[in-house]
Amino acid sequence: MSAVLQNLKEVAADLPASERAELAHYLLTSLDEQDAGAQAAWLSLAEQRMGEVRSGKVVGIPGDEVVRKLLDPRA
Repeated sequence: MSAVLQNLKEVAADLPASERAELAHYLLTSLDEQDAGAQAAWLSLAEQRMGEVRSGKVVGIPGDEVVRKLLDPRA
């Protein structure tokens, strides 16, 4: 890890949560802008999956069930 990156991480860790969230959003957005091809591929996949759900080919899982299983994998 470069010294610059290490310094940025230390400075960022001291920011209030709201400013860290804003920084994280900025960084993630900057990645999306650099890789428009990946964004297009994800959108295509999401549209395909939604089509499968709408056609009845696959059945979705209710969000509350997904969250419950994430919080307690034994559930």
